[in-house]
Amino acid sequence: MNYTLKTSSSEKSKNKNLSLSIGKLFNLIKTEKRNVFLAFMLTMLNSIITLVVPILISKAIDICIVNKQFNGMFLFIFILMILFLISLISGYFQTIIMGNVGRRILFNLRNEIFNKLQELPLAFFNQNKAGDLISRINNDTDKLNQFFAQAFNQFFEVIVSTVGVGAFMIIVKPKLGLIALLPALLVVIITKLLSEWVKNRNLKSLESLGNMSAEIQESMDNFKVVEVFNRLDYFNKRFNDFNNDNYKASIKSGISNNIFNPIYGLVSNLAQLIVLCYGIFLIIHGQFTVGLLIGFFLYVDRFYAPLRRFASVWSTVQTSLAALERISEILLLKSNLEVIQADTITENSKYIIEFKNVSFRYDVGNSIFENINFSLEKGKTYALVGPTGGGKTTTASLMARLYDPTSGEIILDGKNIKSYTKDERTKRIGFILQEPFLFTGTIKENILYGNEEYLKYSDDDFIKILKDNNLEDLIKDFENGISTKITYNTDNISLGQKQIIAFIRAILRNPEILILDEATANIDTVTEKLLEDIINKLPKTTTKVIIAHRLNTIENADQIFFVNSGITLAGNMKEAVNMLMSKERKS
Repeated sequence: MNYTLKTSSSEKSKNKNLSLSIGKLFNLIKTEKRNVFLAFMLTMLNSIITLVVPILISKAIDICIVNKQFNGMFLFIFILMILFLISLISGYFQTIIMGNVGRRILFNLRNEIFNKLQELPLAFFNQNKAGDLISRINNDTDKLNQFFAQAFNQFFEVIVSTVGVGAFMIIVKPKLGLIALLPALLVVIITKLLSEWVKNRNLKSLESLGNMSAEIQESMDNFKVVEVFNRLDYFNKRFNDFNNDNYKASIKSGISNNIFNPIYGLVSNLAQLIVLCYGIFLIIHGQFTVGLLIGFFLYVDRFYAPLRRFASVWSTVQTSLAALERISEILLLKSNLEVIQADTITENSKYIIEFKNVSFRYDVGNSIFENINFSLEKGKTYALVGPTGGGKTTTASLMARLYDPTSGEIILDGKNIKSYTKDERTKRIGFILQEPFLFTGTIKENILYGNEEYLKYSDDDFIKILKDNNLEDLIKDFENGISTKITYNTDNISLGQKQIIAFIRAILRNPEILILDEATANIDTVTEKLLEDIINKLPKTTTKVIIAHRLNTIENADQIFFVNSGITLAGNMKEAVNMLMSKERKS
């Protein structure tokens, strides 16, 4: 299954994904519907004040100033001050409420994305760059936070204000109101024509930022190699290329986001000019008053000023839609490693795992296996040998269901391996990877990762557990024992020590199958002998699968399989050596 994240899909696919992701987003908003409703009511209150203020000012001019009744001015001033104070308070609480709503939605959305990432199979992470995923979790979700904290509120305020003011102008003076609103049609047309272009510019800007983040993350992870080969020039060139692409995309995005402001300003000025000319004409013919003309000017300003704000709000909306489109690609993915109902169960099978007509290919590349069949008995030790790239690690990955076969069936203890949940499967299968990964924390925390059985044990009790499992000697070389700190990138311990920690982590789970993928490749011979003794003391029912290039590590295997685009039973050490030598001669 292809898990590569691409935003350059068909328009139909984009619209479908976007609509589905907006549905998911509104599910997150559901928990905030009370606060959103409260903010909306405050918006309505501000809009009502916006409608009332111009008519009060026009009445004050026509009644008090024109007729020189200045005592009445104080009443109008007092009412206006009360309205302005109410607007200030409601606007403040509106901002606070939506700011908190935005933060909580951001928190929930990031959790949603991270939980989704944990559901996805290994293939997804092989096909996508970590830096781009980080950018989607951090930068893209923050764009949505800005929308809810700022633009969402203004968006509804603009809509309510413009609709209310427009309706009020038509009611007060229908003909003049319609003429004043006529330039708004130009705004609607321009916005409609440019919106998709603005969104695409923002989408490309976000993509370029994700690509630059991916490049930085990749370069930093491999900086030691860059330094060893003295290729800082190559590092600098690649970074400059990505940085330059991001710079150009950001410039284009900035231009597109601000293109509405001058257009909306021009339309506002045009509307005011029309109202001024026609209003003076009406006053000359005794059909209008000076107060109403000033009030109409205020209404025009209150209609088009929000539209000018709408220019920046709309660009934020387009940026948010672009960010949502990138986020939706992750949220809408589904793992192809689904748990199914087992059709048949073989009771008391002597085989712990069976491959039946299994074929496998990665999404990109040729077939790795075609119709392979073999079985592993419980309690025996098996070795997988073969040339580099022959498929040894792929075979082990299929055993652990890190991937599913393209065709065929894998049986784990009498049941289809697809019928086991992830928890059930990982309890049964221990896997020591060729390049073990450790988290920042203590050695104890790393050993107990994913092992809930010993989480509540004190350090003393945990050391006793290690002793009972013959693992205590493995941690003596660490400066502070199980309390030794593991730093970022684990530079304070050797690769061999990492493998020791990974070894202890796997052994303590008491797996039914223990897969060791070059688990002793970076360990000294003394420690290797110690690990071998511990493995030999595992329960007799534990099946061991050893992947190794050094033949001395597999000399005690019950059976040896030669893996090279297929699996052949080598039988013993001599046959395995002959097969390897034959492969090297052909190469």
